[in-house]
Amino acid sequence: MTNLIEIKGVRHAYKTAKGPLPVLDGLELSVPEGGFVAVVGPSGCGKSTLTKLVAGLLKPDEGEVWLHGEKVKSPRSTVGMAFQNPVMLEWRSILKNVMLPLEIVPTKLGKKEQEERARYLLALVGLEGFEDKRPSELSGGMRQRASLCRALVHSPEVLILDEPFGALDAFTREDLWQIMHQVKEKEPFTGVLITHDLRESIYLADQVVVLSGRPARTQFTLDTGISGARDIEHLYTPQAAEMLATLRHQIEIAQGRAPAGAPA
Repeated sequence: MTNLIEIKGVRHAYKTAKGPLPVLDGLELSVPEGGFVAVVGPSGCGKSTLTKLVAGLLKPDEGEVWLHGEKVKSPRSTVGMAFQNPVMLEWRSILKNVMLPLEIVPTKLGKKEQEERARYLLALVGLEGFEDKRPSELSGGMRQRASLCRALVHSPEVLILDEPFGALDAFTREDLWQIMHQVKEKEPFTGVLITHDLRESIYLADQVVVLSGRPARTQFTLDTGISGARDIEHLYTPQAAEMLATLRHQIEIAQGRAPAGAPA
């Protein structure tokens, strides 16, 4: 299977008043075309920095980032992004908010086709009938659904999800997990999910990558053994419990709270 994303030996440090702050240290990561990879690790280990590198919003100090066989040197229009805070323009309707990237990213779609595309995505995530509402009229979960539509409206090759469900209640979060699988079946993309929720990682992703403490490197990789859509009951199986135990142990190692080795 062809890797759409290749991160090779990436090192990066932020400049501070006290000198360089190393964040990534020789990071290696590959994501196959059509795959869905979740990245977990201690808070502040550089997960969000990783997304900026993939999107071309940040250049590594050392190493290379490749996307579809091309070295990433600048922001890429083929990358869509959704964040924990679904920032919306309050003076625009939900439909117009979703269409915003089409005003920025070059597209061959005419105005009518652009609106049809946005309406199709909103219907796909269960927001049909809310197109003319303002963001303040929607719940947090509904705004996050609209944010996903906005990230997908220009049909990106890569969808980066930077903790988009972290601020939601448990029920709404699980509902959106299931919607994500439905969306991916209809709108194929290569996904990179940044999350602190280990259950979320094994439910959404084909592969979970654990980063070490800062400066981060790839510490551990777990294949979930499942590709495509899955039922929420999957999270309550013995196999899921074993994967969660393994990931928790790896996080403890990354935090320096446990020695390397199999979980007890």
